[in-house]
Amino acid sequence: GQTIRELIQDGVLPRAFERFAVHMDRPLYQHQLESLKKIINGQNLIVSTGTGSGKTESFLYPILRELACEYENNSLSPGIRALLIYPMNALANDQIERLRELLAAFPEITYGSYTGQTKESYKDALVEYRSLNGGAFPAENELISREQMKAAPPHILVTNYAMLEYLLVRPKESELFSAKLRQHWRFIVLDEAHVYN
Repeated sequence: GQTIRELIQDGVLPRAFERFAVHMDRPLYQHQLESLKKIINGQNLIVSTGTGSGKTESFLYPILRELACEYENNSLSPGIRALLIYPMNALANDQIERLRELLAAFPEITYGSYTGQTKESYKDALVEYRSLNGGAFPAENELISREQMKAAPPHILVTNYAMLEYLLVRPKESELFSAKLRQHWRFIVLDEAHVYN
């Protein structure tokens, strides 16, 4: 399979992709490469492979590509581009840790987790964040409170299916999906889809 570096050289991925914390010279698995190309062509897809086979990259790389292209085109305004839905908070939290690493050198791309655990005020969220992360402060692109996300929705929003229902029906939260911001929305990911019935 091709590497990220080769995909950048071939113009499949934008130059800004180099800023993500990804392995530039590790060949992509066939399903990762196929997913990337199909999603670039506007297709929807289901990825079903074994545990630890890089399913996450199958949807993350196309999302990161879109955001990096917008960054290069100076069109990266606030608003959700990708909604990642998980069946439970533990998996949502794992994804946030992953995004924290991937986006460490790309502060222009924002992300946040909006679940039942997310505090309303930044002040409360910061106290909790620091207690869970050895006193560290969040990166500037990690939105940690509902207040922040309602004011400027993150590019990548991580949630669970129970919270998503609230987000869509509560007037204050539905601002996240206002008509003005909805035009940017490109991706909906149902991760661990096999657990839903």
